[in-house]
Amino acid sequence: MNSLARQRGSVLYVIFGVMALIIGFALYSISQKANGPEPSSRAQSQQKDTQYMQWYPQARQLAEFTLTTHEQTLMTNADLQGRWTLAFVGYTFCPDICPTTLAQLGRAFPEIAKIPSEHPVQVWFLSVDPKRDTPQRLKEYVSFFNKAFIASTGEHKELYPLVRSMGMMYSMSDDTSKPNYLVDHSGSVVVINPDGNVIGRFKPQHIPGQIAISDTAQILADLPAIIGG
Repeated sequence: MNSLARQRGSVLYVIFGVMALIIGFALYSISQKANGPEPSSRAQSQQKDTQYMQWYPQARQLAEFTLTTHEQTLMTNADLQGRWTLAFVGYTFCPDICPTTLAQLGRAFPEIAKIPSEHPVQVWFLSVDPKRDTPQRLKEYVSFFNKAFIASTGEHKELYPLVRSMGMMYSMSDDTSKPNYLVDHSGSVVVINPDGNVIGRFKPQHIPGQIAISDTAQILADLPAIIGG
């Protein structure tokens, strides 16, 4: 009887172990799906053909948002569908990183627009300083760099989760009651695919004595492999 009981105990132990593995795998699959879609074989091939972009392990779904553009129209997630987007987070009163990055993107945009792709490319400047960056000011600002660029902003309750879902950050480190307060923000150029999901970013290049910005030469080098096809 003791031998039979031990055998039954061993069988039950194996059964419970198998069940635990199945449940664990199911929970892992659910968590992976919640984080975003798995990289496709095409995406994996794209990653092999790029040198500079930092690819996220899997595409990230953006937080739902409703913003106001520089043309005083509403902008939602739907406006990212069907096109590639190069997104940059900043503000118009930024003294260095923002104007330098947008100037370089403005100069590179004619070449970017020539890259063969099923979907067009747009550049999106997301202002995280809604107190000062009115639609009129945003329009004057982005039009200076390139009239095709899109700019938008919104309330912080919209901006914070949106910027976080991009894999970026910003913070109001200064007293905003002062006229010339500064805003801390990420300097990467984020790539959003035609499904409206973030797939990676071009990080700033830190060179002594120079402003740390994303290198548009690197963006131009990698974009054909990313958006082509």
